Amino acid sequence: MQVLTVNENEAGQRLDKLLSKYLNLAPKSFLYKMMRKKNITLNGKRCEGSEKLQLFDQITLFLSDETIDKFSEATFRAQQEPNPSQSGCHNGNVVQGSPLKLDIIYEDEHILVINKPVGILSQKAKESDYSLVEQVINYLIESRRIPIEQLRTFRPSVCNRLDRNTSGLVIAGKSLAGLQIMSEALKDRSIHKYYQCIVAGELSQKQVIAGFLKKEEPRNQVTIHQREVKGSVPIMTEYVPLASNESYTLLRVTLITGRTHQIRAHLSSIGHPIVGDYKYGLESVNKVAKQKYGIRSQLLHSWKLVMPKLPKPLEYLSGTQFTAPLPEGFRRVIKAEGLKITNT
Repeated sequence: MQVLTVNENEAGQRLDKLLSKYLNLAPKSFLYKMMRKKNITLNGKRCEGSEKLQLFDQITLFLSDETIDKFSEATFRAQQEPNPSQSGCHNGNVVQGSPLKLDIIYEDEHILVINKPVGILSQKAKESDYSLVEQVINYLIESRRIPIEQLRTFRPSVCNRLDRNTSGLVIAGKSLAGLQIMSEALKDRSIHKYYQCIVAGELSQKQVIAGFLKKEEPRNQVTIHQREVKGSVPIMTEYVPLASNESYTLLRVTLITGRTHQIRAHLSSIGHPIVGDYKYGLESVNKVAKQKYGIRSQLLHSWKLVMPKLPKPLEYLSGTQFTAPLPEGFRRVIKAEGLKITNT
C-alpha cells in the first residue's frame, strides 16, 4: 500500500491524469478497474478518475509494492553531460563558455532565469541530445532543490526557446505555477523581450520594419517577402542602433511579432545580416569575422526581459527586469572595432 499526498505541482489536474503519470506503464482500463473496486481511493472514498485534485488530497493505492513497481517506470534518468572536449563545437559553431554549468541570473522557488551560452539546445531535438532542460533537471536534483521522485508527476522545463547558436535569457519553470504563468506570459507577449546583435553595415536610425515570413519546413529556414504570399504571416521588427562604424552596427532589437528566425531573416532581408549567421548571413562577412575575431556563430543575444503584472503566486516578480551580459565574442568585436555604445 502507498499513500500519495497531492502537492502544489499536482493540484488542479484530474485524478486519472495523475495516476497515469505515477503508474505510467499501467493500462487505463487497469486504473479504472482499481478505482471501481476501491483498490485506489481518494480521501478514503470511492473515486471515478474525473475528480479534480486539491492540494493535500490523499490518494491511497491498496496495491502491493510488486504491482506498483511493475506498473511504474522512472521517467527520468540523469543523462550524462557531453564530453567537454566534444561539446565545444556544433555544426562548426564554437560554444562561448562552458555549456555544462548553468549560468543562473535569478532563482526562486518557482522559476530560474538562465543565461544560455551558444552551442546548446533549449530542448531536445532527438533522444540522444543533452539540452538546457536536462541541465536544469540535473541541477535541481543535484542541488536537492527537488526530489527525484517528484519527476514522476511533474517535470521542470524551459518556458521559452532560443536557437542553438543564439545566447541569452531563458526562463525555466521549477514549479507548475512557475511553468504555467511564465509560459502564458510569453505566449501572450506581455513579457517584453529585448535582443542585441551585431549586423553587417552601418545603420544610424531607429526603424520599425514590416514584412511577411514564410516557413520552408524541409530546410528549417524562413523567407521574407514584402507582400503577402501563400502560407506567410505578417511580421514587425523594431531596431535601435547603439553603436556603429562603416563595417558593423550594434543593434537593440525588439520583436513586435515573434516568429521562427524572425530577427535573423528580417535583418538579412534589408541588407544587414547578423555577423556570424551561416544560415541567413553573407559568406564574405562571416569569413572576415571568423578570421579577425574568431566568430563562428551568429552574434545574436537575448539581452533583457521585463516582467508584466503577474498573478499569484508570482505577483512579486511584477515589473522585475533581468539582463544577461553580452558574450565575449560581442565584446571582442565591439572593442576591436571601436564601437562606442551611446545608450541601451
